[in-house]
Amino acid sequence: MRTLISTAFISLDGVVEAPGGEAGYRNAGWTFKDVEFLPEAFEIKGREQQEATAILLGRVSYEAFSPVWPDMAEFAEYRTMPKYVVSTTLTEDGLVSNWGDTTILRSLDEVAALKGTEGGPIIVHGSASLNHGLSDAGLIDRYHLLVFPLLLGAGKRLFSTTDKDTQKLTLVEHGVYANGLQKNVFDVVH
Repeated sequence: MRTLISTAFISLDGVVEAPGGEAGYRNAGWTFKDVEFLPEAFEIKGREQQEATAILLGRVSYEAFSPVWPDMAEFAEYRTMPKYVVSTTLTEDGLVSNWGDTTILRSLDEVAALKGTEGGPIIVHGSASLNHGLSDAGLIDRYHLLVFPLLLGAGKRLFSTTDKDTQKLTLVEHGVYANGLQKNVFDVVH
């Protein structure tokens, strides 16, 4: 069984929307304009590229990342890594041609089947709505969270608001940095 890892830049109040500056969100770009950049706080992002063997994205995140990530040196390891996009509306002609093999999955059942295959960790970037479904279905195994010392108020949140039983997490790695960022790595107790 493959490990499914959700990774996110997240505000203290749980918002994950537009950390890189995507248009249409009031506080877009909050990760680089409101907090001093310290390279050591982002070490986990490079490690994720080294350890992951596939990327899983929702359609909205795929459409935001696919025009820019293939040409960014910061994401070079992801260029040839297999990608999976969960969408009921995306079609093959909506996929970019310069970002390696990409497979469209139509349901969370297909994600569960992917998890059941041989291979290493699958990493989920962005994809707030997908994260809600994955969490509610019990498919997430680990969270990599870089928590920013910001309260953003409105915005997409990483965690589902579904009324469900308590989900226990185990802290397996953490760090606190001079700029106020916190790294929290949690394993989901299944």
